[in-house]
Amino acid sequence: MNPRLVGILLVAGGLAVVAVGLLVLAGGFGWFGRLPGDLRWERGGVRVYAPLTSMLLISVVLSLLVYLVRRFF
Repeated sequence: MNPRLVGILLVAGGLAVVAVGLLVLAGGFGWFGRLPGDLRWERGGVRVYAPLTSMLLISVVLSLLVYLVRRFF
């Protein structure tokens, strides 16, 4: 792989991480973690949280992103 292309991909990835971070700070992901299928149990002083649907959504998005990067590069 061309070193210049690797540099461009690293910069683009960094900008994407910054953009997501700003969205999180602004409250743009307030719905995340409260999707149907995210399991919560609270009893007494014990809380158990299993974000099944949220992790499935992240997996699908990352798989699609990797597929697109491999397809075009």
